[in-house]
Amino acid sequence: PTSLCLSLFVYVLHSEDVGSTRLYFVNASLQRVTYSSSVGVSLPCPAGGTPSVILRWYLATGDDIYDVPHIRHVHANGTLQLYPFSPSAYNSYIHDNDYFCTAENQAGKIRSPNIRIKAVFREPYTVRVADQRSMRGNVAVFKCLIPAAVQEYVSVVSWERDTVSIVPGNRFSLTSFGALYISDVQKEDALSTYRCITKHKYSGETRQSNGARLSVMDPNESSPTILDSFQAGEVYAGQSIELPCTAGGYPSPTVRWLKDGRPLPSDARWTRRLTGLTISDLRQEDSGSYACEVTNSFGSKEVSGQLHVIDPLRVTLSPKNLKTGISSTLFFTCTVEGSPEYTITWYRNTEPVIPDQHISIQGQHNDTLQITAAQKFHSGAYQCFASRKGHTAQDFSIILLEDGTPRIVSSFSERVVNPGEPFSLMCAAKGAPPPSITWTLDDEPVVRDSTYKTSQYTLSDGLTVSHVNVSSPLIRDGGVYRCVARNSAGSAEYQARINVRGPPRIRPMRDITAVAGRNTYITCRVIGYPYYSIKWLKDGMQLPDNHRQVVFENGTLRLTDVQKGADEGTYLCSVLIQPQVSINQTVHVTVKVPPLIQPFDIPSTSVGKLMYIACVVSSGDMPIRITWHKDGQLIVPGSASGVAIETKEFMSSLQISKVTLKHNGNYTCIASNAAATVSWERQLIVTVPPRFVVQPNNQDCIYGKAGVLNCSVEGYPPPKVMWKHAKGVGNPQQYHPVPLTGRIQIMSNGSLLIRHVLEDDRGYYLCQASNGVGSDISKSMILTVKIPAMITSHPNTTMARKGQTKELNCTARGEQPIIIRWERGDTVIDAERNPRYSITINKKGDEVISTLKLNPAERGDSVFFSCHAINSYGEGRGLIQLTVQEPPDPPELEVREVKDRSMNLRWIQRFDGNSIITSYDIEYKNKSDSWDHMYTTRNISPTNNQANIVELHPACVYSIRMYSYNKIGRSLPSKELTISTEEAPPDGPPMDVILQPMTSQSIRVTWRSPKKELQNGVIRGYQIGYRENGPGSNGQYSIVEMKATGDSEVYTLDNLKKFAQYGVVVQAFNRAGTGPSSTEINATTLEDVPSEPPQNVRAISVTSDEAVITWAEPPRLTLHGVLKGYRVVFWSLFPDGEWGEMQNITTTREQVELRGLEKFTNYSVQVLAYTQAGDGVRSNVLYIQTREDLPGPPAGIKAVPSSPSSVVVSWLPPHKPNGLIRKYTIYCSSPGSGQPAPSEYEANPEMLFYRITHLSRGKQYHIWAAAVTTAGRGNISAKVTVEPAGKVPAKILSFGGTVTTPWMKEVRLPCSSVGEPTPTIKWTKDSEDSAIPVTADSQRQILSNGTLVLRSVKAEDSGYYTCTATNTLGFDTIIVNLVVQVPPDQPRLTVSTTSTSSITLAWIPGDNGGSSIRGFVLQYSVDNTEEWRDVFISSSERSFRLDNLRCGTWYKVKLAAKNSVGSGRISEIIEAKTHGREPVFNKDQPLLTHINSTHAQLNLQGWTSGGCPITDLMLDFRPKGTWAWQSLKLREATWYELKMKACNSAGCGNLSSQFATTDYDGSTIPPIKSARGEGDDVKKMFSIGSPVILVTLGVALLFIIRKKRKEKRLKRLRGEMKGKSEGSMLSKNNRSIDTPVKGPPQGPRLHIDIPRVQLLIEDKEEDKAAVPVTDTEFSQSVNPQNFCTGVSLHHQALIQNSGPLIDMSDIRPGTNPVSRKSIKSAHSSRNRYSSQWTLSRPSQSQSTASARTLTSDWRTMGSHGITATESDSYSASLSQDTDKGRNSMVSTESASSTYEELARAYEHAKLEEHLQHAKFTITECFISDSSSDQMTTGTNDPADSMTSLSTPSEPGICRFTASPPKPQDYDRGKNVAVPIPHRANKSEYERKVARSHVSWVILTLTMPSSNTAATSSSSALGRLQKQSVGAYSKSYTLV
Repeated sequence: PTSLCLSLFVYVLHSEDVGSTRLYFVNASLQRVTYSSSVGVSLPCPAGGTPSVILRWYLATGDDIYDVPHIRHVHANGTLQLYPFSPSAYNSYIHDNDYFCTAENQAGKIRSPNIRIKAVFREPYTVRVADQRSMRGNVAVFKCLIPAAVQEYVSVVSWERDTVSIVPGNRFSLTSFGALYISDVQKEDALSTYRCITKHKYSGETRQSNGARLSVMDPNESSPTILDSFQAGEVYAGQSIELPCTAGGYPSPTVRWLKDGRPLPSDARWTRRLTGLTISDLRQEDSGSYACEVTNSFGSKEVSGQLHVIDPLRVTLSPKNLKTGISSTLFFTCTVEGSPEYTITWYRNTEPVIPDQHISIQGQHNDTLQITAAQKFHSGAYQCFASRKGHTAQDFSIILLEDGTPRIVSSFSERVVNPGEPFSLMCAAKGAPPPSITWTLDDEPVVRDSTYKTSQYTLSDGLTVSHVNVSSPLIRDGGVYRCVARNSAGSAEYQARINVRGPPRIRPMRDITAVAGRNTYITCRVIGYPYYSIKWLKDGMQLPDNHRQVVFENGTLRLTDVQKGADEGTYLCSVLIQPQVSINQTVHVTVKVPPLIQPFDIPSTSVGKLMYIACVVSSGDMPIRITWHKDGQLIVPGSASGVAIETKEFMSSLQISKVTLKHNGNYTCIASNAAATVSWERQLIVTVPPRFVVQPNNQDCIYGKAGVLNCSVEGYPPPKVMWKHAKGVGNPQQYHPVPLTGRIQIMSNGSLLIRHVLEDDRGYYLCQASNGVGSDISKSMILTVKIPAMITSHPNTTMARKGQTKELNCTARGEQPIIIRWERGDTVIDAERNPRYSITINKKGDEVISTLKLNPAERGDSVFFSCHAINSYGEGRGLIQLTVQEPPDPPELEVREVKDRSMNLRWIQRFDGNSIITSYDIEYKNKSDSWDHMYTTRNISPTNNQANIVELHPACVYSIRMYSYNKIGRSLPSKELTISTEEAPPDGPPMDVILQPMTSQSIRVTWRSPKKELQNGVIRGYQIGYRENGPGSNGQYSIVEMKATGDSEVYTLDNLKKFAQYGVVVQAFNRAGTGPSSTEINATTLEDVPSEPPQNVRAISVTSDEAVITWAEPPRLTLHGVLKGYRVVFWSLFPDGEWGEMQNITTTREQVELRGLEKFTNYSVQVLAYTQAGDGVRSNVLYIQTREDLPGPPAGIKAVPSSPSSVVVSWLPPHKPNGLIRKYTIYCSSPGSGQPAPSEYEANPEMLFYRITHLSRGKQYHIWAAAVTTAGRGNISAKVTVEPAGKVPAKILSFGGTVTTPWMKEVRLPCSSVGEPTPTIKWTKDSEDSAIPVTADSQRQILSNGTLVLRSVKAEDSGYYTCTATNTLGFDTIIVNLVVQVPPDQPRLTVSTTSTSSITLAWIPGDNGGSSIRGFVLQYSVDNTEEWRDVFISSSERSFRLDNLRCGTWYKVKLAAKNSVGSGRISEIIEAKTHGREPVFNKDQPLLTHINSTHAQLNLQGWTSGGCPITDLMLDFRPKGTWAWQSLKLREATWYELKMKACNSAGCGNLSSQFATTDYDGSTIPPIKSARGEGDDVKKMFSIGSPVILVTLGVALLFIIRKKRKEKRLKRLRGEMKGKSEGSMLSKNNRSIDTPVKGPPQGPRLHIDIPRVQLLIEDKEEDKAAVPVTDTEFSQSVNPQNFCTGVSLHHQALIQNSGPLIDMSDIRPGTNPVSRKSIKSAHSSRNRYSSQWTLSRPSQSQSTASARTLTSDWRTMGSHGITATESDSYSASLSQDTDKGRNSMVSTESASSTYEELARAYEHAKLEEHLQHAKFTITECFISDSSSDQMTTGTNDPADSMTSLSTPSEPGICRFTASPPKPQDYDRGKNVAVPIPHRANKSEYERKVARSHVSWVILTLTMPSSNTAATSSSSALGRLQKQSVGAYSKSYTLV
């Protein structure tokens, strides 16, 4: 509330800009400057102003800054410069003090905050790092220990590890406070040394610490140990802080942060790092107690500290730049933001504000400054300083006080009013402060009452406005009105007469007293009006009768320079009111004469004399009172003052009997009487000759200190003291005035102050005083300057060689005697006790030279030495850094890496001998040779700490040693190392590299492996390097790597740039490394369409029907081909939102002219570039409007009579307005009227009717109209003829026509009519045969004006509406065609072409719903997912290609159109499959290429990919007649069963075979009699499992019975659906990689990673982990991390993870049971389906063949199950009608599949055994109505599986997918897993498995693939490798 009141008060004071004169701060935040004594500092003044300002520097004490030669200087531009200085010249008064700078101009004077300027000396210091210990895996913390004396100025800039700078990242972190953190400590970290590098902030000096080591221990269970912690601290808000907290221990402790005892809240500003907690952008709420808890299982520790976040002080002083008047009351408010603890100080023009009678400081924090009755001297700059703990903030305000005497700026004039006629008078005045206004009438105050209403207010600019309102004036309210404006600065007035008509009369007038010599006004107070004249008479004589009298027209008499005798008397005012009739009134004037003092002077006198002063009054009315004042104070006569006063009637005298100095001053004689008070003032000067109070004496001063030369005098006038100086110490020759600078000043008592004594100041000084009274006085003295001891010469740094003698010299000067002391570091050197040191002293003039000799110099002497010079007046110090140099220590050499022909060595140089290492030498030799036969690598750069020794021999043993060199010499040899080299990489490149462009973004690369003799080992893989060879490319190769698969390789480079040339090289690598690359071969990717539109597309409207479109070529890199030209696509945008026909123009230029456009029409324009591949991307839509033109004629016009003299004209807007209609002009002419031109009427463009009046009844008129745009008037409409009439038949003014509207909107159909009598309105809507009256309801309403309102219109509201107006004289009719726009109909979507990675779609749009189609939305997804992706397509497109699809995969696609109303119905979902199928083994190829007693070699080249790269190979094999896996090796003379499965993205292909190993002698063994392998083991199985078989047979019998029931239901369903199967149906195959589930294997499982030829044995028990085995062929252990893990299949997992079954009992066709809420499938990816279908094979005559009922079951597994992809997909209809079934089919692969495909599927599985194991799965059911919802069927119970289909409520079609076995699978008939019966429990399942299954050993072969294909997540068949299709060229032998 207080601040609000203050701001309002300042507002009233008229806040204005002070003007162009201003002051400002350049850098107000500068408050501390620290600099190096060896560098100095230059500091500009942080304040400034305009126009030019005076800049001055002061000490914080207020003392002026003075120049000290070579120490301190203030430049003319206000820059303070402190020069470099030696330690002996240090002066805390100069070099460590608080300064401030001021800026002064006409606006005022401001000062900066205090700036602490501190010089820092070069101090000796060392930094060190302590050794640390840490456990492996923990964190290690190294800290750089800096001495406390320099810690403020020295910071850590980097860390080194073995002389190599550490780059933060990986495991190394550097904290903000200079610590080094090493995370996850390893053993190798102990091999290095760690150093910190520091830098002095001000001197720039760097230091390197000692090398510290890290001891790494093995983990040992222990409680946490704090390694780094934090303490309490203060930080400013907005900054960042790092709270370190790190601990060690085992197990590794966890860190938990708390704030005020609670866990840290979530905040992005808080970051937990290895080093601790980092808080950025600090806020005050972050203050609090922080705790870091570190805990492990053996204990915990806690670190805590208090954090104080301080807001920086911010000061705002208001008001700003205020200009106001003298005597105003001012308030200044100092608002401080930030930390609450602060103090406030006020300054005016840099001087502290001291409260007095005008100024007061208020508020709790002294934050309010009040100035009452402000005077001129209060102007200036006011500053508010807020300080807290050394931080200061300020703000200032400029105040300008000026004379604010009011002035009248607006007033009223004389006027005449009638009685009762109200009038208002206004008077406006301006002043500072704003004045108040009062009113008088004939010198009487105007009092606010019922007659007079007064008001007053002040505007924002300080203008005061006052009004007097007289509502009902009478005669007495006339007279002279005067407004008087007054404020504290003065007053102003204005008056004028207001005459009120009525009988005149004169108000009684009061007598007047006038003052002689001044002017007097006498007003004749006449009221009433009119009157003829006003006259003044005195003593019967009409005035004026002399030049001092003036009578104004308003009757006022002015007497100038009033005289008592002439002007005193009675005056008569005579008013002539009628001829010969006057009224009179008299007034008496009395003249008072003021006193007049005769001037006098006061002569000067001296002490002790007499003084008489007389004051005589020469005229004035008696009585007269005379008084005396001295210096403004009343003189009281008496002995105390020494003054006597004698006063008579008209004179007074002042007598002083003995004059003293106290009588000096101004004396004033004051005379007063009843008329006035006058005064006369003169000065009395008492003179006293000067004399010494304190005489100057000889004085000693110390150099660099302050000195005062005393000299004090007195006298009157005060004597002027002048000092003179004569240099030298002998007799003074000549005195010169002492130049007064900031360094030398004369004090107020006359003494001379030298603030900084210099040597040149010594000599004679003369103090001379004079005041013009008597003779001058003077006294001389001698100043002696004493020089303190100082070091004038010493070396800063010096070198010495170890073992030699070194001398250090120091030169000192100063007052004798001087003592010089030497120190080594902090220890005083005693040469007598240490014989290595000797000290000698020599004197040379006034200098003393001390020499310290070291004999000999040792390594430990590399420290700081200092010499100290001491005398009675001070002490100086010289600092010398001695460096003892010697040959370096030998480096510590270690081997980092050994290769075949080279090795990498690293070394650490522990001590460089205090001399820069210049080079290194490395010597090496064969281990068996002597060092005489060594090899040498010389002159290795000292910047390296590692080197590569090359040209070594592979697999050879070497001895290595090393030397280091500096300028002093060579080190001893390092420790000798023994090293063996490795094997070699290949020496030859791959051969026959061929490139073949495949697409616009892919190139196929084929090659053969390097020559055998150059491989140098087994080729493990290849690196393919490719780079773009074109402008702008960086020339760098991108590298991809693949594993070797054989002698011939292939790889496809994808994601390349389009139409770009690429260079490709190939390198082979083996275990040792990579060989040379092949010669670069170039190929260019195929062309593609441009990916970016043309640039800078611009459109310019040239005329009303022509526009020019310009553009620039797209970026070259985005053309992706040869630019063929451009296409400009454009279409019009109509006002109703509709689009016009889309047009396009093709051109090769970059500009096109569009002609024949519609006038004043909006157009959308797009530009595209095209290449041979097709059209590119369109540019953004550009909008352009053609220019206006003359409008067309109104589309229609009507004119009907509305009365006998008027007609009403209505019209329609032009069809082509060609611009904005500005108005309509209506023309009316009457034939035969004789008027040459028709009458014209104008109507607003919003009005479409006009009433023409003043016509003649019975007369015909021709009426027509025209529209007008800015281009001019358009063509006229047709002319209509009308005749005004009294009785008018019904006529309709509204027009018929077509009205178009979007649906669900409100539509108004107007039907305005005229007629006499008033017509009645009736609306009807046309139906097929009749018109139906429109009645009012909730949707329809007919308004009183005939308008039909239709709400929320629909499509059925479209039609013809008729409005009929009828009265007794006739009727009229209009017809309105209402068109309701609706969303567009669904398009007809078809598949045109497919490829392995794309599907091209085409469509025919449906009905557009009455609005042009604006685009299409295409949605697609993989068939077995519901993850739809959207693609937005232009409205002009009728086809689209989906790219980057998976090979051999089914996709679902749907399409919807969109118009201005919205999106339309979605098309039917169609399916299409990309090219490609599952792999197939070539029957012409042998499966096994070589078999012996223990090996069988597989031929993998026999597999064909089917068009999609093979991703997996699975291999199962077992010895015949056995249950479990017997051995990892094949047994001799044994028959084996083999099953292989190859998979790609399209599915899996199967192959089975039998083979036998040979006998030990190589002979073959005879085949087993049973093809199915019923051996003894199988017989044993039947004998043991006979109970199981019986149970199984029972279950099978029950299954057959239920199947018969299903067949009956199916027949009944077919009969009901016959002839109703032509509804829309889409093929939706269940094409996930599912396969019938096999029984649980009992033995281990092998996984073979072919590229690595590694084996993995996986135990089949659930809780056992996979273990690696040794590959005996390669004799190496296998890393488990490289294996592709397999997943075992267990029947428990099958049952537990299958998920719930779907209850189909209540499902209706057209619904989706999967989405029902009652179904819970949390444990399965999909649900289980089961049903029965009849698979019919039609004969050639299309007759129905016998049907076989197939039972299918499908279940997906969780993470423990295995699924595989079906090989084919088929569809079937429930209908038995073949033709209808054919018609109902939709393509499964090429959109043209028929029912015969199902017959071919049956033919494919012609044997019952094949059919028995085929898999048929229901996928979808459709009802035949328009709904497109899908239904997936299934059941819980086999008995009820067809319940929902037996009695369908609506006809429909269902489909299924079939996966028949391959013909070659016949031999494994009984070994194929059969479908699992529903609700089979565990025991039933085990029995069935026992009967029909044997154990299998599964080998999964993971094949390389060129595409990334998805493998089954449940089967975990192995992760794919991105490699080429050519991976099948090798054969592998399974051991």
